[in-house]
Amino acid sequence: MRRFVTTFFILVLTAGAAVSAEAHGGGRRTPGVDRREHRQQRRIVRGVRSGELTARETLRLERGGWDVRRDERRAKADGHVTARERARLQRELNRESRHIYRAKHNDADRN
Repeated sequence: MRRFVTTFFILVLTAGAAVSAEAHGGGRRTPGVDRREHRQQRRIVRGVRSGELTARETLRLERGGWDVRRDERRAKADGHVTARERARLQRELNRESRHIYRAKHNDADRN
């Protein structure tokens, strides 16, 4: 189980680095969103390392991050991120932050 979590962690970091590089290559129209995504990713990584997150919880949190990044790409697609789109991304990030907190502080079995 520990090997699976470690392997998953490495894959997540690799995918996160690729997505981050893609986002920065397209211009920094949402630097606040990018910073929050990065901090939330670090929180997930720390939760995996400390054993606060199970593999299932980690996967669920990663999917939430994928959804935010997909919506960010859609917002950037026309070359301009409106205030409404930025607010929506911040709301999504707020929701993901709550999910991370709840997953790290629940009593799930962490073998």
